[in-house]
Formats: sequence, C-alpha cells, structure tokens
Amino acid sequence: MRRLIALLSCLPVIAAVSACQQPAPPAPAPPPPPSTAVTASVKVVSDMVRGYIGKSLDEVPDAKLSYQPTKEVRTFAQLFGHIADSNYFFCAASKGEKQPDSAAEKLTAKADLKKALDDSFAYCDGAFSAINDQTGSASVEVEGTKSTKLGALSFNASHNFEHYGNMVTYFRMNKMVPPSSQPAK
Repeated sequence: MRRLIALLSCLPVIAAVSACQQPAPPAPAPPPPPSTAVTASVKVVSDMVRGYIGKSLDEVPDAKLSYQPTKEVRTFAQLFGHIADSNYFFCAASKGEKQPDSAAEKLTAKADLKKALDDSFAYCDGAFSAINDQTGSASVEVEGTKSTKLGALSFNASHNFEHYGNMVTYFRMNKMVPPSSQPAK
C-alpha cells in the first residue's frame, strides 16, 4: 500500500513536469527554389531562333550551301558554321569556361554542319541549365565588355537572330520562303 501511495503522490509531480515541457517547434519550411523566370524568357527566344536555324539548314538544298550573294559575305554554309562557332564563344563566356575548339565555319557538308550546330546548341543548353535568375547575374566578360552570365546568353540569341536575318535574305534571293515566314503546320 505504501508503494501505491508513493506512486500516486508522484503523479502530480510527473504531470506538472510533463505540462512544462514545450513541444518541439516544427522544422522550418525549406526556402523556395531560386526563380528562373527571367532565364526561361531568354531561353524561349534562344530556342525560337535555334528552331529557325535548324529548319533553314534542313531546307537549304545541298547545292545552295555554297550560295554567296557577293564575295564579301559568307556563304549559306559559312553562316551555319559561324553560328555554331559563336554558340561556343558566347555560351563558354556564360559558363566561365575556355571556348571549346570549333572550326565549323569551314564545314561544307550538310551532315557536318548539322552535327556542329546540334553540338553547339547542346553546349548552350548546359549554360542555361547551370544558372537561375540569381546566379545568372554574376559578372562575365564578353568581347571585352562587362556583362552577366544571362547577358552573354541573351547576346548569343541576338547574334543568332542577326545571322538568321542574313539567311532570310539568302532564302528570298533564291525564291525560297524562310522558316519564320512559312505558314504554321
């Protein structure tokens, strides 16, 4: 009986101690992932011109790859190769890497140009996937000018559109319709 009384007399003490203990606070919610809204908007433009360039290469007949309106400007093939080489230049700047060796501007066969373009665009995909809106604001240098990682990728998309514009002129001079002017399928 004494044991029972001793045990019962301890219950209020145990209850009081238990009541004083605070429950563990909930774990803080993980921070949201960094925004990619701005990066994604530049990627949309880059992908758009990439599609036009790829479709252009598909549609230019092999015999027209050597087309050159005047001796002072690039041929169709040289334009495609120049875009591939430049993709490495701009995207390497964004990645903070040394530009990979590429001599695509010297290529003349459609299959070789297609591979060079595909490889260079895949390299740029890696530059896009390596950044978000915050890390994309890190400083880099492009052609001796201070920019950002995302700025280098934006410059690349602009550069590609510039040369796609050259291709549009070549298409029109050859009585062909450039991809961006074709009806949607």
